[in-house]
Amino acid sequence: MSLESITENVDEAVSGFFEPIAEWLGEIVFYAVPVGGTDLPLIVAWLVVAGLVFTGWFGIVQLRKFRLAVDVVRGKYDDKDSAGEVNHFQALTAAVSGTVGLGNIAGVAVAVSIGGAGATFWMILCGLLGMATKFVEVTLGVKYREVHADGTVSGGPMHYLPKGLGERFGKNGKALGKVLAVLASIMILFFGLFGGNLFQVNQSYAQLVSVTGGEDGAMGSSAGALFFGILVAALVGIVLLGGIRSIASVTSRLIPAMAGIYIAACLVVILVNVTAVPGAIGTIIEGAFNPEGVAGGVLGALIIGFQRAAFSNEAGLGSAPIAHSAVKTKHPASEGLVALLEPFIDTVVICTMTALTIVIANPASWGEARDGESIGGVTITSDAFETVLPWFPYVLTVAVLLFAISTVLTWGYYGLKAWTYLFGRSRTSETVFKSLYTLLAVSGSLLTLQTLIDLADAVLFSLAVVNIIGLYLLAPVVKRELDAFLAYVRTRKAGGAEEGTNDERSEATV
Repeated sequence: MSLESITENVDEAVSGFFEPIAEWLGEIVFYAVPVGGTDLPLIVAWLVVAGLVFTGWFGIVQLRKFRLAVDVVRGKYDDKDSAGEVNHFQALTAAVSGTVGLGNIAGVAVAVSIGGAGATFWMILCGLLGMATKFVEVTLGVKYREVHADGTVSGGPMHYLPKGLGERFGKNGKALGKVLAVLASIMILFFGLFGGNLFQVNQSYAQLVSVTGGEDGAMGSSAGALFFGILVAALVGIVLLGGIRSIASVTSRLIPAMAGIYIAACLVVILVNVTAVPGAIGTIIEGAFNPEGVAGGVLGALIIGFQRAAFSNEAGLGSAPIAHSAVKTKHPASEGLVALLEPFIDTVVICTMTALTIVIANPASWGEARDGESIGGVTITSDAFETVLPWFPYVLTVAVLLFAISTVLTWGYYGLKAWTYLFGRSRTSETVFKSLYTLLAVSGSLLTLQTLIDLADAVLFSLAVVNIIGLYLLAPVVKRELDAFLAYVRTRKAGGAEEGTNDERSEATV
């Protein structure tokens, strides 16, 4: 029996078993209601409302404290003696690597095809709102993290939900928090194995095949797929063994470099067509409030833009606090401010640059996609670059590969933390997870398992429901932490010693 027939049989068997479950859960999690001639997924509304609430609650913190956030990332308020494993910049790049990827390249192209150019405006707005949500959840992640005897750190909703709710509401709150923590761990682990691992490897392999001659090319055979899977698994396994320090060391170099190359390429396309920039911006603004050919009109463009942004930056899902919790700091809100830069980088900068490049270049494939033809998002983005840089599809392939690998690495860390919360932190337990994760990376180039990936998406976004409820209940804690850090900043600027009682310092490193 050939390798192709084996993988086909596995795909069919998995789909046959999980498809009813995936459909059932997907219908619940992504349930949509008709609004103004289009459908609004309630989970998207849930995420956007959270962004609105936290933006108001914290006085537009994402704009007022943006400069302070940049100063923290630059290391202005670093304290090497603080508990933690990585600095602010490394924590940020590790978390960004989990969100920046195919969604920014392919997903945006799909958004501006379905929702028109105007979807870009709403995508930016949603990204700005998501900055406030990310600030809240990451502050809690650091506040209630667990620092182990060996200096390693564990954080995320599986820690701040039981500890935070227990602290605020006593025994009943702690009991509820423990139930939610177990559910959160299961959801993060499931998505990590399939959405954050298998899907990324599968899609990056597909892009590699497309630029190397297709199925008849050098990488189109089953042997090529197996080689690619083993290579990715080996790279991921080596880095994953080093923990968050190793992952942060890789992503702190990889993400800025790849993001820089990608943004530079966008700027080249924009500058070559500089005379078209005012018209493109006008098209985006007009399309946001007076779209043509978009189902649902303004609401249709708005929903598509919000959905793309919410799915891209993961604000409110509870995943990013796991990486951010490893930061070296005594002040939880300092990393919360760092984290609010994440949706800005992911959505406001990279997603917007992709959309603007497509609108300005206006490749034929984009017009065909808007007319209803089925064209892949990566193809549209690649065609936009090719109008100015004929060789850029190859660079784009490298970017896709590296973004995908960085996502696999980060979700490997997220999955490990969820696994150890459920099954303990023993060396055996961690080895089992890492072995399972690397094996799935190998299979990612061979299998599609689309049903499992659809199920993983539904599972991850169901996490947003319980996570955001926790964020609402614990928002007063975040307010106190922000006030404490701002007082510390004022003291530093005044040239005084670090403020904070011993109790405050111990709380900051819990």
